[in-house]
Amino acid sequence: MIIKGVGVDLVKIPRMRKVVERWQDRFLRRVFTDAEIAYCRTRRDPVPHLAARFAAKEAALKALGIGLRLGVSWRELEVRRERGQPPVLVLSGKSRRIGEALGGRRLLLSLTHDGDYAFAQCVLVGDESTAGGDAAHAEAR
Repeated sequence: MIIKGVGVDLVKIPRMRKVVERWQDRFLRRVFTDAEIAYCRTRRDPVPHLAARFAAKEAALKALGIGLRLGVSWRELEVRRERGQPPVLVLSGKSRRIGEALGGRRLLLSLTHDGDYAFAQCVLVGDESTAGGDAAHAEAR
């Protein structure tokens, strides 16, 4: 396994709360998938979970070395979490193709939130033999 890219991001939860309160579904539907919104809304306070997912998307964009350009949209990066399992980050569309072009095989993801902050770290990894394609089943485990 070889590291192809690393990204981290820190989000202030009070800032995310203000954005969600101001823009509500308009913001949520632009940035998060329906499944992400549904998961976060099952939590007592959804905002820290939304902030962690936002941080994960930013960290993944950094690991891919692109930011929000090249036609990539927020919703192409999805954090999924099954009960009792760690979160995974799944790429689709252009973000997936970019990950594959970099030789990435999957994204390793770590999320946390405490107090006023949510943090995510994302590592794009591939096989040493991966020259370019075959890559992003792009799931983080």
